[in-house]
Amino acid sequence: MSHALTPRDKGNLPALSAPPLIRLDAYVAEDGSTVVNGHLLEMGGTRPANEAILDAVAMFARTLGAPVAATVIDRSVRQVARLRVHPDGSSRTIADEDDLPPGLERTMAEEEAFPPLARVERIIEHARREELHAAFVLAGALREHLTLRRGAEDELSLEARAIEAYIAYLRGDYLISTVLALTVARIRCGRDPNRAAPEVARATAAWQRLQDEGQVATRGKELLHMWERLTAGGLVHEESHHAMARAVRSRLAQSVRHAHGPAATPAPSLAAAPSAVAPEDQPLKPTRRGLRRFTRRPNRVGD
Repeated sequence: MSHALTPRDKGNLPALSAPPLIRLDAYVAEDGSTVVNGHLLEMGGTRPANEAILDAVAMFARTLGAPVAATVIDRSVRQVARLRVHPDGSSRTIADEDDLPPGLERTMAEEEAFPPLARVERIIEHARREELHAAFVLAGALREHLTLRRGAEDELSLEARAIEAYIAYLRGDYLISTVLALTVARIRCGRDPNRAAPEVARATAAWQRLQDEGQVATRGKELLHMWERLTAGGLVHEESHHAMARAVRSRLAQSVRHAHGPAATPAPSLAAAPSAVAPEDQPLKPTRRGLRRFTRRPNRVGD
């Protein structure tokens, strides 16, 4: 179930004492699902995501009686757009230097207006109601925006990525879950090895569900390297974690034996299926290319 976004809801408006042009955030998932300020929009049929976002941000501008800035992360076209939307519904794309100065003060102001913790609670509520698609999209939006603001290695960004990985696991998207969890584990191993073992364990749990042998080998080698590094440093304390490390080593060895065994001749009518292409867990960078869809003249605000 999605949430209708109305700026008159107290939880959806920026604090009136916030600096002018506080930047809202929007997110478009690969499947077109659209989020504004942590709320999944009801798209209403074939309504384009860019129009839904512009209409929602224009409602904020009209309510506040002032222009509103917004950052849009659009995964469907792999772009980041920065916008300025006016109360009359007109909008244009802007560069970073045209907007409020970036930095820690700006980030804190934005997150004070729309606290990440409140968004996490909303994600958890969706997951508890088994609305896993909504939970997954909202988690992706939170992770993307925290990463853009704070960097991938920030603590809040890591927690958001871990939540998204867990929801992907619940959805049965084990490859996506593995990739996201591996990113968290990789960063933990590099920055805070004392806290890395549980993250490597979570990545291993998702990896154990993979079926594609190419992905099993590629991701498994990295997992094994992590386990060996943590074990050598005396940082693996739980027996369950030692068992996971042994399971990774055993499965990789088994894969190698199968790879070097006698090759079976496929039936003439069957072609070998290509290995699944791994999704890349890479944050997007701002771009100004191809952003006309976020520019419109006045008086084009939707109903």
